Amino acid sequence: MTLLPALTGPLLVTGAGGFVGARFVERANARKIPLVSVDDPSYFTARKELSGLDFGTIVDREKLFDWLEAETARLERPPVTAIVHLGACTDTMELDEEYLAKMNLDYTKRLWAYCAKRKVPFVYASSAATYGAGEFGYDDDDTLTPKLKPLNPYGESKRAFDEWAFAQEERDRAGEADAVPPSWAGFKFFNVYGYGEDHKGKMASVILHAYRQILATGGAKLFQSHKEGIKDGEQSRDFVFVEDVVDVLFFALEKPIRRGVYNLGSGKARTFLDLVRATFHAMGKPERIEFVPTPESLRERYQYFTEAKMDRLRNQGFTKPFTSLENGVAAYVERLKSGR
Repeated sequence: MTLLPALTGPLLVTGAGGFVGARFVERANARKIPLVSVDDPSYFTARKELSGLDFGTIVDREKLFDWLEAETARLERPPVTAIVHLGACTDTMELDEEYLAKMNLDYTKRLWAYCAKRKVPFVYASSAATYGAGEFGYDDDDTLTPKLKPLNPYGESKRAFDEWAFAQEERDRAGEADAVPPSWAGFKFFNVYGYGEDHKGKMASVILHAYRQILATGGAKLFQSHKEGIKDGEQSRDFVFVEDVVDVLFFALEKPIRRGVYNLGSGKARTFLDLVRATFHAMGKPERIEFVPTPESLRERYQYFTEAKMDRLRNQGFTKPFTSLENGVAAYVERLKSGR
């Protein structure tokens, strides 16, 4: 297979020691694409789910920009053919806005600036948390970005960068040089699940928590509903399998697609009851579900429904079907059982 220019490598992947990042690395390994992996160096030895992966050149995330400038000067060209920016603070309970601005906004702006100046394609992770309670729906229409009201500082940090990116497009249309990378795409990740979440702790998907609860007690716990008209367990999210997310990221590098920010979900909301029942089924265990109160600290920032409108990405030519919830959970549980 002939690789398109962006995929000749090396590809630079930030957050390579994280959940989606590691699965991206796994796919790149299968396709024999060389990598530069950026993260906290300790992750690559401390996290068991990263064993067996070839991360290529590992760069400390705190030293990335010095490394980029030094390598660019040494080679007299960029040392990578594209940057896939998946690194971020993804804790929706993090309330330190200054920290989130540093990690999720300023860092991403610096990467963008490098890509714009050096003409390097750029793909980055936004978030469905930008949609807040869904007052404006879940349509990835660029004009809605300034109106969105995220329910937490994490979502706001992602929304703020998306808005900044659109402002750079305006600069480019006005004729300013080096305002935007030659190609770029942001993706609003919905509820991503799949193998490699161990390190996320409380922020891991409900599937992992349910899997462990079922192993330990034979039962699983879900939050009660605290919203009129929605029954316990019928809170709904757009759950998207991590392998589908990786498919889309590679698609954006291969095509490349029209510059902008796109939804990345399955396009179909499913309930948490569906999710946990699929987990019981995949484990071959009888259902036993208990509903517990949602913590007070979380209730005001809790999304009761998300569903990605996927028309824009489909219109760019991504036609592959997304994995069904049942099949995705089954594949995830199988990897959990095997430990790899």
